[in-house]
Amino acid sequence: MSSTPSKPPVHDPAAKPAGGMGAILSTARQLAREKAVVPGTNALRVLNQDGGVDCPGCAWPEPAAGERSHFEFCENGAKAVAAEATRKRVTPEFFARYSIDELQAQSDYWLEQQGRVAQPVILREGKRHFEPIGWDEAFAKAGAFLRDLPEPNQAAFYTSGRTSNEAAFLYQLFGRMYGTNNFPDCSNLCHESSGVGLKQTMGIGKGAVQLDDFEKADAIFIIGQNPGTNHPRMLTVLQAARRRGAQIVAINPLRERGLMKFAHPQEVGPTLLGQGTEIATVYLQPKPGSDVAVLKGMMKQLLEAERRDRGRVIDHGFIRAHCTGFEELVADLDATPWTQITEQSGLTQAEIRQASEVYIKSRATIICWAMGLTQHENAVDNIISISNLLLLRGNVGRPGAGPCPVRGHSNVQGDRTVGIDHNAPGWIDRLEAEFGFSAPRAGGYDVVHAIEAMQERRIRFFMAIGGNFLGASPDTGLVAEGLKGIDLAVHVTTKLNRTHVTAGREVMIWPCLGRTETDRQAGGEQFVTVEDSMSVVHVSRGVNKPASPHLKSEIAIVCGLAKAALPEGGGVDWDALAADYDRIRDHVQRVVPGFDDYNRRVREPGGFVLRNAAAHREWNTQTGRANFVVVPTPDIRLPEGQLRLFTIRSHDQYNTTIYGLDDRYRGIKQARRVILMHPDDIAERGLAPGDWVDIRSHAADGRARIAPKFRAVAYDVPRGCAAAYFPEANVLVPVGSRAKGSGTPSSKMVPVTVERATSEVDVVGVDERLVPRARAQAEHLTGAAV
Repeated sequence: MSSTPSKPPVHDPAAKPAGGMGAILSTARQLAREKAVVPGTNALRVLNQDGGVDCPGCAWPEPAAGERSHFEFCENGAKAVAAEATRKRVTPEFFARYSIDELQAQSDYWLEQQGRVAQPVILREGKRHFEPIGWDEAFAKAGAFLRDLPEPNQAAFYTSGRTSNEAAFLYQLFGRMYGTNNFPDCSNLCHESSGVGLKQTMGIGKGAVQLDDFEKADAIFIIGQNPGTNHPRMLTVLQAARRRGAQIVAINPLRERGLMKFAHPQEVGPTLLGQGTEIATVYLQPKPGSDVAVLKGMMKQLLEAERRDRGRVIDHGFIRAHCTGFEELVADLDATPWTQITEQSGLTQAEIRQASEVYIKSRATIICWAMGLTQHENAVDNIISISNLLLLRGNVGRPGAGPCPVRGHSNVQGDRTVGIDHNAPGWIDRLEAEFGFSAPRAGGYDVVHAIEAMQERRIRFFMAIGGNFLGASPDTGLVAEGLKGIDLAVHVTTKLNRTHVTAGREVMIWPCLGRTETDRQAGGEQFVTVEDSMSVVHVSRGVNKPASPHLKSEIAIVCGLAKAALPEGGGVDWDALAADYDRIRDHVQRVVPGFDDYNRRVREPGGFVLRNAAAHREWNTQTGRANFVVVPTPDIRLPEGQLRLFTIRSHDQYNTTIYGLDDRYRGIKQARRVILMHPDDIAERGLAPGDWVDIRSHAADGRARIAPKFRAVAYDVPRGCAAAYFPEANVLVPVGSRAKGSGTPSSKMVPVTVERATSEVDVVGVDERLVPRARAQAEHLTGAAV
């Protein structure tokens, strides 16, 4: 790596609109970089089209069949397709060249850029290089290991949101037939808090709106969400809403480009001229962790307006017919002083009133949110507060209104629907009856409890279908230590990531088909299904030639392992299920509520919508009604000198997958190890923009956690707050700091101190091992020796 003097990251916060020509050029560059112009274009041609390829990116829904454009994809979806369609390959020769130690020294970006894994490999005990292994031997080895485990709960089965409904259903079936509910999944890291909160208030674990509701809403609130980077196709919906006069309120600590102005790349004039549609009519920037305070402030102002206007603001008819707990909520709001709200949030009453007035005037309101609300210690209370606000004006169960948690992974919602859950699903009796076995009832490990179990050596077998468990998890040092104690790890993947090269006693990498690739089995060409953020279940059918003849589908992999691990396959004809996915769907329709006549309905244009009780004003709660729930206003004050750090994605990133080193919408180029700070916070520490800094987090367990060698970047962020990219900053997030009730890591509220970087970083505790990795990444990403 270069030893030339480094330069500060380029920071150009030009106020160009999101989308536009920049999105077109970025898509073209990514296809060229991956040498995927032909296969990438072939997949983009049918991406998000009816019966085509479902985007492997986010879970934003498509318009109804017949209403879609010819280019129903966004820049980041195109990047995901290009990454999957790349012509670069990770072959046995690659693994012969690079030892496990050399792979561990590389950056996450470098690992991603090596291309598609071409055939199964194994890192055998005592060896330093992965070597090829045949599928039969791989299944037999993993199956024998599982059969020899003395206790089923010594195995854990992780799932990422890219897994199809069919693969996820079989995966949970296999795991439960094996005897465990240890199903940590990416939902534990993102929207678990949404499900827990909504179940308490409305009796649902999902949102209660459809895409056409956005055409009927008078107001749309976007809270703790950055759609320009994380759900770009949502911007076209917001643009259409603004053009017809809807009001859009953005509540987010950072001013995000996509929430300010958007140019649709398919509109030639605005794209060429760099002009766009203004999106947010009100933009509030509260401190991270103050969402309950902000929402209580809005509700207090609703009550003030109600008392002033004599009953024309609160929907008392809806509340009498459908709700409980209204009087208790009013008493709590009256008892909450404005000084507490303004001090906690950093906003004035007048600023909050801007949002409240929009809500009061709106006849139908949708509230959207994402990780900015769900990754706090009081995340469940954040969601409950949104529910309270919606219920006050009856904004549930009618056109243009309702809660809308926007999922960030293409089938994370579907995976939970078909049983990927560390708790036994409500339909477990039907699963037992369908397959003739007794399933475990005791709760298993979610992500944070799996991490703790790894630390205590209570997990000996770890399997992951997709995802980057190490990169996505909090407390990276502890997770790395835990993975190194695993006896056998199996990773089902398309490309390499950090988790795969953090090796325990033995590791196998099993390469699978990508979403864009054709899936031919003994019963002919197959398709899979997924569920989007609005409960629409639809087809995904690949069109590209598989990257290697050695790849298997996720379904074939699960079936192959189950057949090898369960005595006599548990009485299930796994070969038949792998041969014809209709047979899997036949089982699903008899087990999972809402999937009646699955095979027929999913083949209809656009698929079908799973019924949502709350959308029909039916409340599956303990009271049988929608519940107002009183929650405390948290005290988010920190000791002097500490900042509130929250983690974010760059625009060249999808979850933990890093496509490039630019963050175009925030004006940051060729750098990832950066911390965005208020200019006054930089100066207060005797620093200047571009200085190297070390970031240390502070937790109740007293463990030292450090992210060394970051660049300070002056940015429009509230005083006392800072932002940094994950996964690089995940080392700072304590595993013990998590949402009450959901267990989601509190990645959006991490107390840290920022100091000038030392030449020799002094790190105490388990995270010391990460300093060489951090330095290697810093050298790679900045082109300078650290």
